[in-house]
Amino acid sequence: MSNIVTQTHLLTRKKALEQSRIESVEFDLTPAPGEVILKPDHFALTTNNITYAAFGDSMRYWDFYPTGEADWGHMPVWGFANVVASAVEGIEVGARYYGYYPIASYARIKAGVTPRGFRALDEHRAELPTPYNQYPLCSADPYYSPEHEDLQALLKPLYLTSAMLADFLVDNQFFGARRLVISSASSKTAYCTLFCLEDHAIERIGLTSRGNMAFVEQLGCYSSALAYQNLEQLDASVPTLYVDFSSDLTLRDRVHAHFGNQLVYSCVAGSAQNTEEAEYKAASGPEPKMFFAPIQMRKRNVDWGSGGVSRYVGEGMVKFYKRVEASGNQLVEVVHSEGFEPAARIIADLVHGRLSPQQGQIVRLR
Repeated sequence: MSNIVTQTHLLTRKKALEQSRIESVEFDLTPAPGEVILKPDHFALTTNNITYAAFGDSMRYWDFYPTGEADWGHMPVWGFANVVASAVEGIEVGARYYGYYPIASYARIKAGVTPRGFRALDEHRAELPTPYNQYPLCSADPYYSPEHEDLQALLKPLYLTSAMLADFLVDNQFFGARRLVISSASSKTAYCTLFCLEDHAIERIGLTSRGNMAFVEQLGCYSSALAYQNLEQLDASVPTLYVDFSSDLTLRDRVHAHFGNQLVYSCVAGSAQNTEEAEYKAASGPEPKMFFAPIQMRKRNVDWGSGGVSRYVGEGMVKFYKRVEASGNQLVEVVHSEGFEPAARIIADLVHGRLSPQQGQIVRLR
């Protein structure tokens, strides 16, 4: 009996992220020894995906699911998948796992069982960051609940980055700053970070477009919101830390020029307004530094011991889910779509900034 099925997947042009290609190929559902085959169910598409794609070469984003094509890559997404075939003892057909999957009807992964799931053992993933190779079994995850799957897909990856960024800033005592200036203040990663910092007394200025001012003001996590055009109205004598979620190089130069030697640190945390490869430069002032959550996670795994980071992120994340739910649609309005073509349109809309920051996009594959 043939085990060959049709595999549909979405490819992204690496140097023009708004361009997608949907193709179908033959796929063998028979796993090799040590492999599992999963069927992705639903996943989130966020600005975070665009950030990682923009930094794709330096962050090895395209290496998780190689295509064999120089110009086209599989865009990995966070979501849920069910096991449809397994040649690994301890991984059962029908089991549900959260993790990093391609936008595809099937994913083939070489797997090693862990106490609460499995880790990817594919040779090409051996040097990729550990958090992206972990696949928690939903039924063994103390922080999982079926009713929160959409929020987990949308917010857990962002919350992980935000929680570790907030911890990095606290761990370094804000580098002596008395004020945070945050670009792309409407982004979910930005306000997740401020949620994690709400017990720390420091001024928080949210820079945003005029069109997003009302949304940023009603979030309640910023001391004040300011349109990009009005940046120079800020008092330049206050020691300031810039957290750059936009990677807008012109804006970064303005921030550095305005605050001069009172800019104590310049942290690149995202790429909401730039789909080019990351550039860590500024015309003046301190050298911008890229924040990468796994580095702070490794530090805290040493400081806090086994399970410390998981508890810190998991417990905080559940609190954040409750905050989001209590707000109605104020923080996140979950928008559902189905199929590969809508996924391609959403990616293009994210690249061009055409979606409301309030929306959270969930795509289910047929």
